[in-house]
Amino acid sequence: MNTLPRLGLGTFRLQDRAAIDSVANGLELGYRHIDTAQIYGNEAEVGQALAASGVTRGDVFVTTKIWTENLSACRLRASLEQSLIKLRTDHVDLALIHWPSPGGAVAVAESMDALLAAREAGLTRAVGVSNFPIARLREAITAVGADNIATNQVELHPFLQNRPLAAFMADAGIRLTAYMPLGHGKVTDDATIVRIAREHGATPARVALAWSMAKGHAVIPSSTQRANLESNLRARDLVLSSRDIAAIDALDRGERLVDPDFAPRWD
Repeated sequence: MNTLPRLGLGTFRLQDRAAIDSVANGLELGYRHIDTAQIYGNEAEVGQALAASGVTRGDVFVTTKIWTENLSACRLRASLEQSLIKLRTDHVDLALIHWPSPGGAVAVAESMDALLAAREAGLTRAVGVSNFPIARLREAITAVGADNIATNQVELHPFLQNRPLAAFMADAGIRLTAYMPLGHGKVTDDATIVRIAREHGATPARVALAWSMAKGHAVIPSSTQRANLESNLRARDLVLSSRDIAAIDALDRGERLVDPDFAPRWD
């Protein structure tokens, strides 16, 4: 499987048995994209669930992300090889730079070149970035070309729509993957989204996911509840009207939920 699925299963903040069960349930329900990261501390649990699932490895798109301490050319490949051991696979489908190197300690070009070398070695099928604003994304494009950047994974939900970045990426032909697409659950309390959900006989979460996908974005919601996992997956079949989409578009308030002290300057 080489194409990034529209909807996948995120594992941020899932640890130990919760991570195993979420991935196991997700795969059983039909998820075929599992997203993890070195810093999540759950690659081994994700690998355990993948191995026990009975799903053919080639049918699952697996993403992991390289942590900031491993972005240099001398460390990136070895760290990815360790991730593969934990994930019980000989390759991932997508390897991302998790965050731009804090303070520019490692140049974007160095990390991108190292990622391409890992791809050439067969450790990953595709490469990309995460949490890159336009300025850093320009550097990545200059280094390796937009055609070699499968996605930029960023926080995006109805309350933080990242329109300048999304427009830049669309022009460059780079897919946007929305993490935290449910605004850490806040979409379930929004009156506009609740109203649209009621009109469609859907959940607010499903509406928010369908809105992101209608924009052309991939989404990676997470959940520990099987019922929620099943409901979220059904967002692929929910078609919103142009009026629905416009109403959700109007909810943008620049509400960023993930903003660590080492984050880049956002657009």
